[in-house]
Amino acid sequence: MLEKLFKLTANRTNIRTEVIAGVTTFMTMAYIIFVQPAVLSVAGMNFGAVMMATCISAAIATFLMGLYANYPIALAPAMGENFFYVYTVVLTMGIPWQTALGAVFLSGVAFFVLTLFKIRELIIDAVPRSLKNAIAVGIGFFITFIGLVNAGIIEKSSGEIVRLGEIRSTPVLLSIFGILLTVILMIRKVKGAILIGIIATALVALPLGIVKYQGLVSPPPSLAPTFMQMDIMGAIRLGLVTVVTVFLFMAIFDAIGTLIGIGEQAGFLVEGKLPRANRALMSDALGTVVGAALGTSTVTAYIESAAGVEEGGRTGLANVITGFLFLLAIFFSPLAMMIGGGYKVGESTYLYPITSPALIIVGCMMAKNITKIAWDDLTESFPAFLTMIGMPLTYSIADGLAFGFISYPLLKALSGKFHEISWLVYLLGLLFLLRYALIAIH
Repeated sequence: MLEKLFKLTANRTNIRTEVIAGVTTFMTMAYIIFVQPAVLSVAGMNFGAVMMATCISAAIATFLMGLYANYPIALAPAMGENFFYVYTVVLTMGIPWQTALGAVFLSGVAFFVLTLFKIRELIIDAVPRSLKNAIAVGIGFFITFIGLVNAGIIEKSSGEIVRLGEIRSTPVLLSIFGILLTVILMIRKVKGAILIGIIATALVALPLGIVKYQGLVSPPPSLAPTFMQMDIMGAIRLGLVTVVTVFLFMAIFDAIGTLIGIGEQAGFLVEGKLPRANRALMSDALGTVVGAALGTSTVTAYIESAAGVEEGGRTGLANVITGFLFLLAIFFSPLAMMIGGGYKVGESTYLYPITSPALIIVGCMMAKNITKIAWDDLTESFPAFLTMIGMPLTYSIADGLAFGFISYPLLKALSGKFHEISWLVYLLGLLFLLRYALIAIH
């Protein structure tokens, strides 16, 4: 049944590999189970209800991607969109969280309509090969940067933008241990190296006091405080066209960046195109609609899925495992918190020494696509360079994409190579400029 449903043999994988990949992906993105409610609770939303909405929406969207599109790309509420939702829409603009949730719902519906007419699929197919590779590399750099910060190896500074962290501190040394152990296991070609590294690091963290065993099972929180609380009519009455559009743009470009990046890494792209792209994008769009109904912000494809892909995940079976673990997390939140939760090192600073090594190593693996860029042609290489460097430095996939999609058609046009690229690439450049104009309004 599994062979017929997921085509394991055709994708050169097996059940064991897919299970390991699914568990690994979950381990690297489990932090969202606790980060998302912490962020949205700032807007006055119930912590427990948001946690439930996060787990359930992630599970449903991940199942959809796995069963409908047959890709090992998990989904969950997006980092970046959640901060825009809370700090810009709710706190700065003074819009009630229910109304803001209505705007998220409308953006998901718009997302679905664009996908239905295959407009998003056309966008993916139109992206130049050099930018596809640059996106994969840029996401790799971004993942590594997140991992280094979460590990405490790099930290923010008042004098500098970032600086070297407290290398001799216990959590940082634990992260370094996890990195070295996982790399050695990978060099020795041990199957499940990343997952083994995560588990081994967690076991070492126990006697060090970095993590505390708090039990296995706890009753799930109530979903009632956020379930179906989105105020759609309120969003329409207030004329939140700009807010809905920004949510839509952020979702589109984050999803496209992640799908192309992971697709390139896993070898899914065929002649630069992602097969079943419409199904993948449909799963992404429906995830946002379901998430808003449950009570959480924009749901999208997660770059952390690259960890599972690196472990050999090639089919939707890995997603089924990841989705199942999200549902289990509702009941096993103490255990998930122990592994995926953070270690507090300051008033508001948390480190993630157990899962960070996986992100750093996956970023390294994704950087290999840099060799596929045509470096001799500056109209190809310079936009690719801006894309790669833009993602980690702006701490945003969407902004990194903007650097590339604005500069690429501009350089092509100014160098007399206007007809080398699709009209859609020029349109994307204009849309990115429009996105910045819309955000600048608020």
